[in-house]
Amino acid sequence: MRELIDQLNQWAYEYYVLDDPSVPDAEYDKLYDELRALERESGVVQPDSPTRRVGGEPLKGFEKHAHIARLYSLDKAVTRDELAAFCTRVQKVNPDAAFTVEYKFDGLTLCLTYENGAFVRASTRGNGVEGEDVTAQALTIKSFPLTISYKGTLEVRGEAVMRLSVLEKYNEQHPEEQLKNARNAAAGAVRNLDPAVTASRRLDIYFYDINYMSQGDIPTQSEAMEFLRREGFKTFPRFARYTSFQAVMDAVDMIEIERKKIDVLTDGAVIKVDDTPTRAHMGYTDKFPRWAIAYKFEAEEAESRVECVRWQVGRTGKLTPLAEIEPVELAGATVRRATLNNYGDLTRKGVRVGARVLVRRSNEVIPEILGAVDGAEGGETVVKPTLCPYCGSAVKEVGANLFCSNTACPPRIVQKLTHYCSKNAADVEGMSEATVELLLNERGVNSFSRLYTLTKESFEGLEGFREKKINNLLSAIEKSKRIPLDRFLYALGIEGVGRVAARDLAAFGSVGAVAALTHDELLAIDDVGEVTANAITAYFANEENQRELRTLEELGVTPYVKRVAGGAFAGENVVLTGSLSSMGRDEAQKRIEEAGGTAQSAVTSKTTLVIAGEKAGSKLEKAKKAGIPVIGEDEFLARLKG
Repeated sequence: MRELIDQLNQWAYEYYVLDDPSVPDAEYDKLYDELRALERESGVVQPDSPTRRVGGEPLKGFEKHAHIARLYSLDKAVTRDELAAFCTRVQKVNPDAAFTVEYKFDGLTLCLTYENGAFVRASTRGNGVEGEDVTAQALTIKSFPLTISYKGTLEVRGEAVMRLSVLEKYNEQHPEEQLKNARNAAAGAVRNLDPAVTASRRLDIYFYDINYMSQGDIPTQSEAMEFLRREGFKTFPRFARYTSFQAVMDAVDMIEIERKKIDVLTDGAVIKVDDTPTRAHMGYTDKFPRWAIAYKFEAEEAESRVECVRWQVGRTGKLTPLAEIEPVELAGATVRRATLNNYGDLTRKGVRVGARVLVRRSNEVIPEILGAVDGAEGGETVVKPTLCPYCGSAVKEVGANLFCSNTACPPRIVQKLTHYCSKNAADVEGMSEATVELLLNERGVNSFSRLYTLTKESFEGLEGFREKKINNLLSAIEKSKRIPLDRFLYALGIEGVGRVAARDLAAFGSVGAVAALTHDELLAIDDVGEVTANAITAYFANEENQRELRTLEELGVTPYVKRVAGGAFAGENVVLTGSLSSMGRDEAQKRIEEAGGTAQSAVTSKTTLVIAGEKAGSKLEKAKKAGIPVIGEDEFLARLKG
C-alpha cells in the first residue's frame, strides 16, 4: 500500500501540479484500483492515500473555523499613479526594497492547515478571522499535497479556481446547468454541501502565501514561494522579483497582455514587498497590509441605454445620480443600475436619458457608467436639481457635489440611523434599513436617541412585527447602550471617521476628550487629515449634536474603553514603532489590548508608552522629544510574560 500511494501521488503531482504526466491514464487507474482493493481488504486508509480525494456524503452544514493568523484582504490600485504612490510609500521606509509581482486570480480564497506534516483542514477566508470548514470539498481537489516534509503547524493560502477550458467543457456536458463564469463556478463548487458537486467541477488551487508557520522563519516572499513549490503545492509560474517601479509596471503590463492567453480567469496583478522586516515596519490598516496591493485591470464593459436618472440622498445629504439602464450581462451578473459620482461626472461623460452608454463593473463589483458611446446622439439632458427630490429643500452646490440643505430630509435620516445600527457600529441586530424607514414614517424616529425611547407599544399595528421579533429588537437596542468607544465614534457618522480613525480617537478615553481636541491635535493622528479634522471639530461644535449626545447619556448610552483590569499594560496608550522579531505588528497590538492597553497608530498627547523595535522611525523621535517612556522588544516580552 505504501509503495502504491507514493507512486500514485508522484504521478498525480506530475499531472495536476507540473502539468507534465509521465504515464497514461490507464496505468494510473490500474494501480489506483489495486490500492482500493487493498484498503477494502485491510480496512486501513493512509492519511495521504489518493482515495481520500473522492467526494463523500453531503454535509448538513458548514462549521465555523478560526484561522491561526488573520487573513487580510488587499488594497486596490486602478491607475499607474496609485501604484506609483504605493511603491513610493514602500521606498520611504526602505529605499532598497524589492517587490514581487504575480497574477491575481479570480476565484475563492482557501486556507489549508497542516500539522506534523499532514493535511488536517481547509477553510474559506470568511471575514479574515473566521471562515467555514470546507475540508470535505477541498479533498476533491488534487493540486495540493496531503503530506509535506515540514513538521510544524502550517497555514498556506491559495485561490481555488475553475480553469476556463474546464468551464467550457462542463457547460458542453451540462446544457441544463450552464455556469456563467469561472469565478462563480469555483465559489459555488467549494461552498456546495455536496462534495460530489465540487469534484464534478475539477477545480485547481494556486498557492501564493504562507499565512502562519510555527517553526522557522522565511524572510522573503520569493523564498516562501520556493518553499511552497518544494513541498508540492501548485503555484503559477509567472512570479518575479523587481527593484524599481518601472520594472514593476513593465511586469504588470506584461501580465495584462498575457492574461488573455492563459487558462485561468484573472483580473489583476498582486505587488508585494519581498522582505519580512520591511513588511513588519509598514504593518497593517484595519483591513489591509500596507506592504501589498492589487493592481486591477480594466473590467468587463458593455453597451446599454439609459432609461432614467434618479437622485439618491446619503447620510451627509450628498445627492448621487443613479442611472437605471436596460438590463445587460456583465461578468456573470445582470446589471440594471449604474452609478455616477456627481452631476459634474454625469455631464462630463455626456450621459443623457435615452442615449446609449458604456457600462463597466468597476473592480468587478460596482457597475458604473464610463460615458456615452462614441457617436451616440439624441436623448434628453439630465436636469441639475435645485430642490431635493425627497423633501423639496434647496440644494447646495459644494465643489462638484450637490447637497440637500435639510438635515431632517427623510432618506438622509434613514441612512444615518442605518449606519448607527450597523454591525461595526452600535450593532443593533434586526434594525434593517426597511425597519428604520418604517419607524421614521410611522413613529417619527428621527434621531439616535429616539431609538432608545421605543417600547412594545411603539410597534403595535406595524406590519410584520410580532411579539418575538419586537422583543428581540428591543433587547438588541438595550444591549447597544453599552458600546465600545471606538464603535460609538464610528456610529456617529462623522465625515471621514472610519473604523481606523475611530479607534485612534478612542485612545483619548472619552467622547468629551475627543470633543475637546484642537485642530492641530487631530492632525497629529496618522489617520486624520485636514478634511476629517475640520469635520470632527464642526460636529462637536454643533449645538444640535451636543444636545443629542447629552440625551444619549441621559438614556443610558455608555461608550467605554475596553480595558483588562490588572493587565501588564492596563491603562496604557501604547504605540508600536519599527519591527519586532518575535511577532508581527497586528499580533503585538492584539497582545497589548489583551493585557489591558490601548494600541494607538500614532504618538499623541495621550500616548503613555512607546515600544521601539528594529528600524524605529519618526514616532520614536517624537516620543523622545515629548518625554514619553520608551521600551524595547525584550522588555515588552518580559512585561507580557510577567
